[in-house]
Amino acid sequence: MRTRRIFAAVITTAAFAGLGLTGAATATAATAATQGAPSYVTPSECRQGGGTPAINEAGNYCKGGTHNGEQVD
Repeated sequence: MRTRRIFAAVITTAAFAGLGLTGAATATAATAATQGAPSYVTPSECRQGGGTPAINEAGNYCKGGTHNGEQVD
């Protein structure tokens, strides 16, 4: 979820800065490396977001809240 927001922010910033297609393509390539990175949250971040860390279940995911579906580390 965060990577999509970052990606959109980079493209929007490039458009407002007037970089054109070449600059936008470079900015996109720079964020492509982070796009496939897994998202981890701590148990306290999961709770603060309104979720419940399911650390004893398969996958250790946060259930509910703003971090729903993110892996708890």
